[in-house]
Amino acid sequence: MATGRRLLQFQSLIAQQALCAAPRPKPQPNPHRLLHAPSRPAAASPSPTSHLPLWRSTGSLLPMSAATVAAAARAVASRWLMAERGAGSLDLFSLQRRRSSGWLPSSSTFLSAVSWARWMPSADGAVLMLVGANVVVFMLWRLLDPSFMRRHFMISLDNFKSGRLHTLLTSAFSHAESGHLITNMIGLYFFGSSISNMFGPAFLLKLYVAGALTGSTFFLLEKAFLAPRKQVYVGWDNSRAPALGASAAVNATILLQIFLYPKKLVYLYFFIPIPAAIMGAVLIGVDLWRVKGQGQVSGSAHLGGALIAALAWARIRKGWI
Repeated sequence: MATGRRLLQFQSLIAQQALCAAPRPKPQPNPHRLLHAPSRPAAASPSPTSHLPLWRSTGSLLPMSAATVAAAARAVASRWLMAERGAGSLDLFSLQRRRSSGWLPSSSTFLSAVSWARWMPSADGAVLMLVGANVVVFMLWRLLDPSFMRRHFMISLDNFKSGRLHTLLTSAFSHAESGHLITNMIGLYFFGSSISNMFGPAFLLKLYVAGALTGSTFFLLEKAFLAPRKQVYVGWDNSRAPALGASAAVNATILLQIFLYPKKLVYLYFFIPIPAAIMGAVLIGVDLWRVKGQGQVSGSAHLGGALIAALAWARIRKGWI
């Protein structure tokens, strides 16, 4: 309502200035000639043109020149804006600025420079999007041919040598067992929500992808160089064993939160409170032990996620993020 009243006042000032700036015609030699001004139109709803006088009120039916109207409008606009600045109010123009900048969902300066940021989900939406993608791939294991899923949603030396490089990332969204899926998604939901709200949804997505790719790379390096030395069973090439799961990406998210707040309490199994630093040390220590020993959990992939968390933490400490 206040913005509408200011607009009407602004239009009225333009009309008054235009009347004052218009040159008055010279009086006619015939004093008995009657000049009739055009009748005032009926009241109508206010519009940007309803208050602009297009005809002189002195009786002449000639329209005012466009230059006169423009000069009057500029003069009134200048005086009106100066008065509004003195009063500390620029509502008419600040409304448009707020609308144009309101699409940005994150405070990141990087996001403000890219056009795709307008499609970025909210902080919590990014977490739910990642969880949803993992659930969809979990369902695909029950709907599609298992051989197809092994070729395209598991990381292995065979897939890598065959040129299926996309498995470096797709394997980080793949879970064949419900317990594996639930465990990873619980960690992603609680720790990922915190990271996403602190640094924005784009940061969480990049952290997840970086953790996944680095974890897959570390897994391949282990299978290529360390697995042949740890061969136990004759007739089974351990280096060709495939892997899947979001553990490396989730590990990067969990450990970054721990590195940022090592003194905070975390609740193991939802009810055992322990300092975050102790939990982080246990996670890294267990993964180092897994690399040396045998087991079905890839410690090397988890350590790849830990490396990404450490790099992100270092960048944050230096103010680069």
